[in-house]
Amino acid sequence: MPVATAGLALQPRMDPDARDKILSGMYNIKVTSPTTDDNIAIAICAGVFGLTAMLLVFAWCNYNYRPIRAKNLTWTTLIYLSTVLWFLGNIPSNGHVRIVGAWSNCKLWVIWFRVFFCYVFATMCIVRFYALDRVFNQKKPFTVWSSLISGGAVIALNVTYCLVNQLISGSLTIEYVPLFEACKVTQEFRIAALTFMWIIWAAVGVLFFRLRNIQSTFNEFYESIAIFAVIIGLLIESSITNLYYIYYILEKRRRIQKTVVDMAAANLVIWLFIGYPVFMCIFRREKYEQQWLEKLAQDSPNHAFNNNNITNNGTSYAKMNDNFESTFYNDQRLGSMDMSTLDYNNGHHPFSNNSHPLNIESALNGEPIFDGNALPSAMRNNLHIQRPEMNPPVMFATAGYMGPNSNGRHVI
Repeated sequence: MPVATAGLALQPRMDPDARDKILSGMYNIKVTSPTTDDNIAIAICAGVFGLTAMLLVFAWCNYNYRPIRAKNLTWTTLIYLSTVLWFLGNIPSNGHVRIVGAWSNCKLWVIWFRVFFCYVFATMCIVRFYALDRVFNQKKPFTVWSSLISGGAVIALNVTYCLVNQLISGSLTIEYVPLFEACKVTQEFRIAALTFMWIIWAAVGVLFFRLRNIQSTFNEFYESIAIFAVIIGLLIESSITNLYYIYYILEKRRRIQKTVVDMAAANLVIWLFIGYPVFMCIFRREKYEQQWLEKLAQDSPNHAFNNNNITNNGTSYAKMNDNFESTFYNDQRLGSMDMSTLDYNNGHHPFSNNSHPLNIESALNGEPIFDGNALPSAMRNNLHIQRPEMNPPVMFATAGYMGPNSNGRHVI
């Protein structure tokens, strides 16, 4: 009889047909060993991950495109990498390969790839949403240290949980059954893992409630709601599959379905994060950026830099970029212009060039803010235009956000 290596020991390999018949009789289900269909499913999933990787590469190649730069590409890329490793853990955990040789290390693949990186994916999403809450609701900056501390907490929390399960006896969590070439996962471990995941996303729900009145150029709240809906759907599907169809990895249709659903949800989250600005960069690059900058200027507390009805209590979401620096409101093309009166059809656009009469970059450096030579000649002698009354520029360190609009919504 042929043999298979499991760790350092040699194990007898059961004929696949005999294995399927024995297990079908034991569990009263149709058991199917890994087939070509499993390989096709893995290849399709890998192709989708490759497509998402191309999306991220394009985003990094166009990092200076402002709507993309606002999406915190570093954090989004780390979330993507966690989904790739989660998928890698799904391959043996969901029974798409013969569980022999290196694949037979069940705790490695189930705990440290599938569970660990699934949790990392979830907790990193929480950190991304927590950053919005910290900036807009708590009125505090999300600095480099905030990011490092949050990332460290994510790693520590998940490593602790997985390490505890690694040290517990396999009979209580996960163990390899050489005779049937399968990983046996106890029902107690499934319940504990799903409960922890539900707790994580319940915390996200609390953050969403706190973010409900935030309205910004970056549309993060609406994207977050869509992501939350996708993940809740995935959690419901995972709970039903793991608690009701406990031997799903032995059934070809159900294991393929589980892997494909996990893959689709993980990739959809990444596309919801950055897909829209990437598509706009491809198809409406300049026009969309102009519209985006206009809306940013209108939503920004620095809009007009001189409106007397705007108090000095605003904050800049631009701090949420990858370098944790305020990049958008320092742009020379964001100035005090009434965009509703500009004639775009005749080429008069506030962001069409860099010769703006209000030099915000200079103002932030303590230099003269006004360049009268950039004005039309008919306006150069107007004293009120030459020396407009302005509030001092608001830096991110004085974090806060504007009071509610007449409609009760907070405007960032």
